[in-house]
Parts: sequence; C-alpha cells; structure tokens
Amino acid sequence: QRQLVESGGALVQPGGSLRLSCSASGFALRYYAVGWFRQAPGKERERVACIDSSGPSPNYVEFVKDQFTIYRDNAKNTVYLKANSLRPEDADVCRCDGGRTWAYIHEYWGQGAQVTDAS
Repeated sequence: QRQLVESGGALVQPGGSLRLSCSASGFALRYYAVGWFRQAPGKERERVACIDSSGPSPNYVEFVKDQFTIYRDNAKNTVYLKANSLRPEDADVCRCDGGRTWAYIHEYWGQGAQVTDAS
C-alpha cells in the first residue's frame, strides 16, 4: 500500500522551531515531487514549500522563504519541512502531498500534522 505519513506536529512557543517529516511507504519518494501545504481554521489550504524529484531548487511561498526549509533524505524515504521563528499565525494543520510530477502533486497525501501555538 502506497501512503505518506506526516509526523512532528507539536505545541510550539512563538519564536520556536520544529521539523515535520513526510515519510513514504510502498514507493520511492525520491522520484516524486513533494509539497507541504497548510490550512489554518477557516482558511483555504495553501502551499508553502515544494521540492521536485530533481532539477530546480526547492520553491517557497514568499512569506516563508527565510523561515522554512524543505529537504529530502532519500535514505529514509522522507521529505522534511524545518520551520524556524514560528509565529502564532503559523498554527495550522500541515499536510504533505506527493506526485510523479507537479501536475499530479495530489496523487498521494498524508493525514496531516497539527502545529499548535502554545502562547
């Protein structure tokens, strides 16, 4: 069974950091584009970072460019999202989606990881 599973969601103080993991089972994530999406209560889901299977550098939405880092560990079949300097407005559900190309980015998706503001 092919699936993505997120982990690393936490209760975070303002200014704190965390690392979310998106682990694949049943397929090699290295050959897939992966995006991290977040959705705050009452808001639309939005893409914050993405990484292709190869080629161009990772891409970030403008307001997280100096705050989030997306990267792969192919040996662990996992894509990570490192988030620094968290703000209360960063509290949301983060979900990773993966696809063979960006056009099919929602081919697989996880259950989501909750990031909660602790202030």
